[in-house]
Amino acid sequence: MLHRPHWSYSAITQYLSCPLRYYFQRILRLPQATISSSLVFGSAVHAALATYHHALKAGEDLPRKYIHLALTSTWSDGNQPVPVQFKEGETREDLINQGIHLVELYLDREPPRGIVAVEEEILCPVFNSRGEYLEAPLVAIADLITRDGERVLVQEFKTAAKAYSERDVAASLQASCYVQAVREMRGCHAPVEYTVFIKTKTPKIQTLTTSRTVEDLARLGDIIEQVDQAVQLGIFYPVENTLNCSTCPFRHPCREWGRENPTTLVNRLTESGENHPEC
Repeated sequence: MLHRPHWSYSAITQYLSCPLRYYFQRILRLPQATISSSLVFGSAVHAALATYHHALKAGEDLPRKYIHLALTSTWSDGNQPVPVQFKEGETREDLINQGIHLVELYLDREPPRGIVAVEEEILCPVFNSRGEYLEAPLVAIADLITRDGERVLVQEFKTAAKAYSERDVAASLQASCYVQAVREMRGCHAPVEYTVFIKTKTPKIQTLTTSRTVEDLARLGDIIEQVDQAVQLGIFYPVENTLNCSTCPFRHPCREWGRENPTTLVNRLTESGENHPEC
C-alpha cells in the first residue's frame, strides 16, 4: 500500500460528488456501518475477471468453475467487514447468479490478447494547464492493459444498471487518469476501452472506446489541483441527493454534522457504534 500523499480517481470523484463523505471516510476515517450491494457486486465481477486475465497472461487454461469461485467467494461474510446493504427486492443469491451470467457472457467472447498487465498499480506525476507538475502524484489501477504491436490499450470493466452513453465515457475522469498514467509510465498515448456489464433483466455487455488529448490531461491536473487546495483549506459540505444519500454509510454522522466539534463527533461515534444508516 502506498503511504506517501497521492491522489486517486476514487478520491477525486468522491470529493466532487460529496465533500462531506470524503471528510468522514478519508479524513476522520469513520467506520462504515454498511457496504452497498452494488459495490460488492462490482468487486465480485472484477475478482472473477482478474482471475481469468491472470490465467490468460500465464498461458493457463483455467476451468470456469475457478473463475466462478473467485466471484462467489467475494460474497462470503468473512470477506465483508460490515453488513451488505441490499436494495429492495435484491438477494445475495440473485446477485451472485446475475454476476455469473455476466461473466459467462464475457468468457464466451474472444479472449484478450497481448496482455501486459492485470490490475496494475501505476504511480505517475500529473501536470496542470500551466505545464506545472503537481506535488502529489496520481495512483491509477488499470483493470487490464494489452498491446498489439505498437498499440497499447487500457481496458476498464464496469458494472451498471443501464447502458453507458458515448458522453459518459467521453466525460469520465477515470479514463483521463488511465491515459495520463500510461503516457507517463509507458511513453505512449493509449485509448481506453470500457466494457460495461449491464445488470438488466436480460444481462448484456457493452463496449465503448474513448481517447484523451493533452488538453484533457491538463484539465485533469487542474481539477486535482483545485480539489487538493479545497481539502487543505478544510472545505467540506454535504451534497444531498437520492444518488448520494440512499446508500451512504455515513447518513447518521451527516445529520450530526455542524452540531458539535469534529473530534468530539468522531470519538463519540466510534466508541458508541452510533454510525448506523437510520436517521
